[in-house]
Amino acid sequence: METDDVSVREQLFHNRVRETIICVLLFTCLYMLSYLILNQFRKTAEFVTDDVEDATVNKIALWLCTFTLSVAVCAVLLLPISILSNEVLLTFPQSYYMQWLNGSLIHGLWNLVFLFSNLSLVFLMPFAYFFTESEGFAGSRKGVMARVYEAVVLLLLLALLVLGIVWVASALLHDNIARKSLYDLWEYYLPYLYSGISLFGVLLLLLCTPLGLSRMFSVTGSLLVKPRLLEDVEDTLSCTTFEEDSLSRKINCGSTSCWVKLNMEALKKEYQAVQKMRRKASPWQRNLGYPLAMLVLLALTVMCVLMVCFNVLELLLDETAMPRGMEDPHLGMASFSMFGSLGAAVQVVLILYLMVSSVVGFYSSPLFTGLLPRAQDTNLTQIIANCVSLLILSSALPVFSRTLGITRFDLLGDFGRYNWLGNFYVVFLYNMLFAGLTSASLIKTVTWAVQRELIRAFGLHRLPLTVSRSTVPFRLLLASGLSKIQ
Repeated sequence: METDDVSVREQLFHNRVRETIICVLLFTCLYMLSYLILNQFRKTAEFVTDDVEDATVNKIALWLCTFTLSVAVCAVLLLPISILSNEVLLTFPQSYYMQWLNGSLIHGLWNLVFLFSNLSLVFLMPFAYFFTESEGFAGSRKGVMARVYEAVVLLLLLALLVLGIVWVASALLHDNIARKSLYDLWEYYLPYLYSGISLFGVLLLLLCTPLGLSRMFSVTGSLLVKPRLLEDVEDTLSCTTFEEDSLSRKINCGSTSCWVKLNMEALKKEYQAVQKMRRKASPWQRNLGYPLAMLVLLALTVMCVLMVCFNVLELLLDETAMPRGMEDPHLGMASFSMFGSLGAAVQVVLILYLMVSSVVGFYSSPLFTGLLPRAQDTNLTQIIANCVSLLILSSALPVFSRTLGITRFDLLGDFGRYNWLGNFYVVFLYNMLFAGLTSASLIKTVTWAVQRELIRAFGLHRLPLTVSRSTVPFRLLLASGLSKIQ
């Protein structure tokens, strides 16, 4: 009996060591990837300076931002890793090489992401901002440690302020619980605070994702060569060259202001890039790549809307459709999609597509356009703001995907302990708003795209500049088209 107990303890110890090694390797790879990404956007002048103190402070803040971004990327990958792990265990149930892939590993990964998300949002990112802005207390010796002391004091004051606001909010909503758990900081107030942050992230996803789904068409179209089936390519390139020469003459004009010159130089570079892209594009890329990409985006968007509508019906008919937490994930028992492995793969693609769309919509919003990072020209404050924004969006993605019914994988760990997840009216209204906003954005995008292509196909884009093309009635387009057909 004692030998059996020892063997069980050894097995548990080896499992824990193996899970720790896997998590460390995963976070190390994500940290290196995040550092490479931030290195492409950071302003080099802030890290290569004569002031050694400022350079050291900026490097430490950049390391904290890199850690936060790696946690955000891991939060995005939580659901895809969990869904694919379940399908792998279903496909190879008795494989010796897949024994390391189990529910304990996935559950521990969810807990680590939740812990590091709290740590980054509540402590690391505020400390990084205060650390870069601090100069040390008046009268103290200057140096890095003086900045550390000032940043820590400011962080403590901010923590007291935030905890006071959380206690007041909990007292207003749950009076008895707030009084009993006044000193229960870790078990109640921090999860309550993160629940509020997650609710804010889910609401932000609700606003950004429909906008991003509509913007994905234009963003993808700008990266590809659009087909010109009814237009001569050589004629277009000749017009582009003529406009480029005209801009060059205006740039060389001495009376042109500096701001206008910069804009003209940017337009010239854009014309040159478009011309180079169109010359290098093969007929297959020009006439087949763009339509296929648009059809794939349209299919993914329509699939998202249909799945949300189906989830709305399930919410009305079945209580199990409500998002809930799960303490022990039984992986390898059954697929989380009714279509098996193919449906699980589609779920993973849709989750990643929604995340990319939400990021595109976030940076396309007028409120957050100023946060858009620029290559080699993003200061440290903007990097901190971007890391915080991306972490809020990514940490809310599992709750967002489960609430909309994109996947049936229930939330693990503390992700399923949010108070508002059990409210039927909140979940139902959220699904209806997402379906309505996405459908409206999609219809508007398709309508404007069709009208723009009709204007180009029927030659109305050659109208004089004094005539606004956007004011051309849609009936005129149809009448022009019918007359050309006849």
